[in-house]
Amino acid sequence: MPFQNLKQYILQKLASQTEQETHNFQNTFSEVLERETTHDEAVVLLLALVPHVLPHFFDEIIKELYPEGGEFPELGGVRLENHRGMLPTGETAQYILAKDNIEHRLQIQQLFDISHWFFKDQILTLDSVKYGEPMMSGRLILKAEIVHLLLYGEKLKPKFSPDFPAKEVFTQLEWQDLVVSDSIENQIHQIRLWMKHQQTLRENFGMGKHILPGYRALLYGPSGTGKTLTATLLGKEFAREVYRIDLSQVVSKYIGETEKNLEKIFTQAENKNWILIFDEADALFGKRTQTKSSNDRYANQEVSYLLQRVENFDGLVILTTNFKNNIDDAFLRRFNCLIGYSKPSADERLLLLQKILPKNILLEDSDILQKLASKYDLTGAQIVSVMAYACLQAIEERSDLLKNIFLLKGVEAEYLKEEKTFINL
Repeated sequence: MPFQNLKQYILQKLASQTEQETHNFQNTFSEVLERETTHDEAVVLLLALVPHVLPHFFDEIIKELYPEGGEFPELGGVRLENHRGMLPTGETAQYILAKDNIEHRLQIQQLFDISHWFFKDQILTLDSVKYGEPMMSGRLILKAEIVHLLLYGEKLKPKFSPDFPAKEVFTQLEWQDLVVSDSIENQIHQIRLWMKHQQTLRENFGMGKHILPGYRALLYGPSGTGKTLTATLLGKEFAREVYRIDLSQVVSKYIGETEKNLEKIFTQAENKNWILIFDEADALFGKRTQTKSSNDRYANQEVSYLLQRVENFDGLVILTTNFKNNIDDAFLRRFNCLIGYSKPSADERLLLLQKILPKNILLEDSDILQKLASKYDLTGAQIVSVMAYACLQAIEERSDLLKNIFLLKGVEAEYLKEEKTFINL
């Protein structure tokens, strides 16, 4: 991107010269942002981007126009504590693009309306100003990931922080690795259909005016039965980023803070096609109680806020919980699907053991997997732990033979975790 031409271009604009110099930038922005960008939009993006590359840029312009010093109020601009140079504002964009043309200046203002794609796609906003001050005196703000995208042409993923208390989750597994009943598989397929055909459903079939935006799914059942794996597999199939919300960073004892923390996540995720996972969701979406104190009232307000926010979110929200009955009834009525996971049957346990068994490993007893599946009530996650335990023992012995005792000790370790009585074969 030819940043060396920026100064020449804006100086020419101040002198009412040709507008052709932004053509290359306009094409670049359109390509990178995957949106058709107008001349005015390209200039506004340039103005917001310049301080991230040339912090002295606007000060040098003013110095050239007023070499002996002086104010240039028409150009707008603000100065902050850390950044010593001038930062452009909405007024800067108006002056560069429209000078004193009132009609054009009003058109520039519309670029910062909430209906414009700058705002909807979280590309660029105007900083808020004090009450009574002109809106356009707010500085132009590009989100950090947009700055990175415009400069380097690659998307920067949000980092886990107090402003974004969520972590991206992945899986190396495939759908065939998820062992569930036919009933659960059919319900999961319904989510896959929505992800594949949602736009056609809303637009071509005219259902957009009848259904809420987005999709809400509740996955409930014992830990280790495939709830989170289902969400990550959906993300993998449809090339969607999957973020698991860290509830320890979200839930706050202070009134209103939980809602603020959640709003940061939903705002970041808007129009991004992300999948959001709320693990152990009953901590947030629990049942409302009869109001007996101010604490009850605020807790109920929190649940009501979540209900409204989840309804308005345009992406896929997946809530997981061990106990469906802990979720507020108002949420249950608004879920597009509720999928109940259960511990695998003996046949499913055998299939899981066979899938997880490493290809280059021999079994001491060819029937041991059948015996384990029949006798021990294990979840998918526990079976993975059993196999990992047994394989480590074989590695320690420098052997490719998986002894029965290794597998049984692995099962015993899982039973001890749950304080269950282990009975040997």
